[in-house]
Amino acid sequence: MPMDDQGVEDAAILLMSLGEEEAAEVFKHLSPKEVQKLGETIAKMRSVPRDRVDGVIEKFDSVAQNEHLLVPDTDEYVKSVLRKALGDEKANLLIDRILQGSDVTGIESLKWMDPGSVAELLRNEHPQIVAAILVHLEFDQAADVLKQFTERQRNEVMVRVATLDGIQPAALKDLNEVMSKVLAGGDRMKKSNLGGVKSAAEILNMLGSSIETSVLDFVREADNDLAQKIMDNMFTFDDLDKIDDKGIQALMKEVQSESLVVALKGATPALREKIFKNMSSRAAETLREDLEGRGPVRLSEVEAEQKEMLKLVRRLADEGQIVLGGGGDEAFV
Repeated sequence: MPMDDQGVEDAAILLMSLGEEEAAEVFKHLSPKEVQKLGETIAKMRSVPRDRVDGVIEKFDSVAQNEHLLVPDTDEYVKSVLRKALGDEKANLLIDRILQGSDVTGIESLKWMDPGSVAELLRNEHPQIVAAILVHLEFDQAADVLKQFTERQRNEVMVRVATLDGIQPAALKDLNEVMSKVLAGGDRMKKSNLGGVKSAAEILNMLGSSIETSVLDFVREADNDLAQKIMDNMFTFDDLDKIDDKGIQALMKEVQSESLVVALKGATPALREKIFKNMSSRAAETLREDLEGRGPVRLSEVEAEQKEMLKLVRRLADEGQIVLGGGGDEAFV
């Protein structure tokens, strides 16, 4: 099920319907962020209408009937077929490359830790090692870890994230040895196409404007072209103004009204007007009234809601419903 607000609630209802043992088996296959989101949702639920439960179960049954498990473990199937076809030596050269999407065991464990603890573990490591680890984490978790560092440490790490060009299996193995017990990984080392300018831009998007400016100034002193490339890949809340009307309308269908009110407290007048223009007159009027009636809001709350909206924007961009900036100089045919 999709992990938007509706999807999370549906998944929570389904898990509660399954019972503890079966739900526990499902949780074993979820990411840390999914576990946290589902756990919080389940904890808030007290009672659910019977028809809502029936609807969720019917929806799951319909989806499940359209899925078919061809092999129980696709990774093992690929390994077995390649080894039989090519022999162990040739197959092993390909297996790492084919299965490179799986994470390193030790680094995977960091995803379950709070940013402060991860920062404490990495604080005294070389910036290159820190960069190689952070690009394995979710962008917002990586940003929260960097917020715990000094300005210089943060800048040094971000330069290396931006210039990181993949990680070789041998380098990942060395990385696990450096991290010792904390990052003790298994034998499945494979090159990951992580790091680079886009990763640096995504992390910077999550850090907040003051830190973002400091990092970019530091990078610009060392390499002006690199700083420009990072900026070209960044997308900030104010850049919503560059999205076309169709994209804004798609975004408005996804965002919760309360989140939108808080996020727009920190928006420019021009961006507010663009949002109003792409809503029905009644919805726009209600939003104007909510904005005017809402008292002062903490900057941290505004930035948090803006980040959530940016996550929605990126998801919709990945789905092709929104076109982000960068196309202004391109011709359409």
